[in-house]
Amino acid sequence: MEEAQSAWKLTQQMVRIDSTNPGTCEEGMEQFLLSFAEELKHNHVRIQTEEALPGRRNVMLTLPGKEEEPELVFICHMDTVPAGKGWEEDPFSGEIREGRLYGRGACDMKSGFACALSAFQSAVEYGQDGKVPKRTLKLIGTVDEEGDMAGVEQVISSGWVTKDSLVLDMEPTNREVQAAHKGRLWFEISAEGITAHAATPWKGADAIAAMAEVISGIRAAFAELARHPQMGEATVSFGRIRGGVQPYVVSEQCTVTVDMRLVPPYTSEEGEKIVKRAIERAEKSVPKTKITYQITGDRPFIEMDGASVLYGQLQDACKNVTGNPAAAGIFPGYTDTAVIAGKLGNKNCMSYGPGDLELAHKPQESVPIEDILRCENVLKELVMKMLYPFG
Repeated sequence: MEEAQSAWKLTQQMVRIDSTNPGTCEEGMEQFLLSFAEELKHNHVRIQTEEALPGRRNVMLTLPGKEEEPELVFICHMDTVPAGKGWEEDPFSGEIREGRLYGRGACDMKSGFACALSAFQSAVEYGQDGKVPKRTLKLIGTVDEEGDMAGVEQVISSGWVTKDSLVLDMEPTNREVQAAHKGRLWFEISAEGITAHAATPWKGADAIAAMAEVISGIRAAFAELARHPQMGEATVSFGRIRGGVQPYVVSEQCTVTVDMRLVPPYTSEEGEKIVKRAIERAEKSVPKTKITYQITGDRPFIEMDGASVLYGQLQDACKNVTGNPAAAGIFPGYTDTAVIAGKLGNKNCMSYGPGDLELAHKPQESVPIEDILRCENVLKELVMKMLYPFG
């Protein structure tokens, strides 16, 4: 095995691989991970790949341990969002300036992935003299997290993780341990009206006016929802709207997409009721219109479990490395671990990684080298305590 590289150097190598989605996608990252794994193969590390989308494969490295203990799983996505415009440097340069590493994916989430790789390699090296880990350690690289999350859906279908797995992703969490997620509920709502000349609008039925009533009704309903003490308020936004042909023609069609972020106790059923009530009122307000909807995405909210085994172990590792436990927070988006938690009812799913999510998806995306080192050391501490607790 080659000498282990620091996580920041691994980050730099990965940032230089274009794995944008849509775009080049994950093939380069897959090959990087497989090459890394080949150096570990003679140490009983198992390597598996599985296609989740045509030509796009998840990768899993497994260090086997005693089966009676729940496995520890590091899960990291291999794709990034497109580079976009506005960069001051090559977005795939991995340039380092004033203690920060720049490039697309630097914080979301190639630096976190690098920390997981470093911790995985440290566990392998420690077991070279025949020590058998207390529990199995897995490292999974997923595809399409920045898309429809087909990669983690395949991970679940294939049994690579279970309800009992202890699952950690390395999304940028700004030094927090984040284990709670708002629910994510998506709709496409369509209004059908009757076209007419704008000089005689009473002869038609204005689909856009009806949709305005729907949007107003949904916003009013959200303004009345209670705030959650940890997750804050439920939110709603309208990402895209289409309709009409000319300013002098009464619109006969309008479509809008809706993004709801729900907090307890508001489930997807409650979100759907809000849409139904808004539609009923809109159809009465703009007679002769017909409004329909479909749910295009439904992810449940995830509440934090303070009694989680993984949460306790991770906080111990943070305290041992940094001198203090990490603050607990919520992840504002939706992650691979949130999908696992929601699908399997797994209460040991959370995020802890270097960087600040506010810098993700933007030009000049970057992560402090110091932050990478901190996370790398915490994950190494976590691995040693959970796999080799007796030295």
